[in-house]
Amino acid sequence: METQVETNEKQPSPSLIGIITSPVETFERIRKKPKIWVPLLIVTVIEVLAMWLMGRLLKPSDLAGQGIPDQDLGMAVEFTKYTMIGSGAITPILTVLVSSAIYLAIAKIAGSPVSFKQLFSMNTYLVFVTSIGHLLNMIIGNLIGTSYDTHVTSLAGLLGKDGAGVLAAIEVFTIWSTILTAIGLHKVAGLSKWLSWTVAIIFFLLGILLAVVGSMVPGGA
Repeated sequence: METQVETNEKQPSPSLIGIITSPVETFERIRKKPKIWVPLLIVTVIEVLAMWLMGRLLKPSDLAGQGIPDQDLGMAVEFTKYTMIGSGAITPILTVLVSSAIYLAIAKIAGSPVSFKQLFSMNTYLVFVTSIGHLLNMIIGNLIGTSYDTHVTSLAGLLGKDGAGVLAAIEVFTIWSTILTAIGLHKVAGLSKWLSWTVAIIFFLLGILLAVVGSMVPGGA
């Protein structure tokens, strides 16, 4: 019994940097010793900072044509900036929570013994990747003066098309996260490689579909 306790205590903890440098090993560590609160706090801080930088790129002209009187555009911009920061604090938590619940349902249907805590930890580390990508894009955007909704690591950014819907959804960090999701579902949840990749790709395609729908909404393109 004492040997077992010592073995459990010596289990190495997963690190956020590890999801970038050694993802397979990190997912193995998440499965054995899932961590949530500190990684989630770090991810939230990164996303809040990214949204603050995004707000710095927002201009009154970005909100023009949305039924806002010209004299109120300045106030609307300031309000939107604060809303962005607030969403940066909430979005990572909601994203991790919802995706973990969906993955848990899929895992249970597939007969996996994975726990919600393990999936929540896995998704927190996955969101770290996309949050780092978001922060990097906003830093670059502030340096070179892009539109607030342009990611230079997306096809839209590479082609110089601001807010280009589907092109904006095809983005380096999103694709990277999709690949890591497939690996994570296999290593952490114990799903087959085929099912893991199927689930990851379906979610990626759903993201593109949402981008297409968003681009069809007036002011969304």
